[in-house]
Amino acid sequence: MSGATRAPLTVHALYSEYHGWLHRVLQRRLGDADDAADLAHDAFLRLLTRPRPLDHGSARPYLSRMARGLCVDLWRRREIERAWLETLAHHPQAEAPSAEQSAAALEALVAVDGMLKRLPPMVARTFVLSMVHGLNGKQIAQRLGITDRTVRNHLSRAMLACLRLQARLDGAPEPHS
Repeated sequence: MSGATRAPLTVHALYSEYHGWLHRVLQRRLGDADDAADLAHDAFLRLLTRPRPLDHGSARPYLSRMARGLCVDLWRRREIERAWLETLAHHPQAEAPSAEQSAAALEALVAVDGMLKRLPPMVARTFVLSMVHGLNGKQIAQRLGITDRTVRNHLSRAMLACLRLQARLDGAPEPHS
């Protein structure tokens, strides 16, 4: 079939032909059938919401890449969840948030982590040094070996990303740069 154009498969055909294979790949990677089933389901939901023209030659490589990304997302989320639960364990029970507040806080933490991962590393690091460690611009500039102006630019870029994230979470239009 060299030179011929292959017809893209429908999501139904992709699911029928590749779901079992993807589930097995994920189960080997995760070591858990339930997590593998959840991620395989998520992969095909993603294909439904963001269709891609896949044929028999491109389906497995694409689904493999998607599976790796879904695994990384799952592991990252669990790492954040462990840190959140550890933080809660160090606070008195009377100060503990409700289950609903805790779930909302965890979702916000996951969203902020995703936002930071999409920023250039130096911008994210500048933001964390300022917001988490409480360093001022001059201290950040000295620590990172950059100018005060660069610190301000990095912080502005990170804050714009925060505003866009907040707008997305609130369902409002995103601010422009």
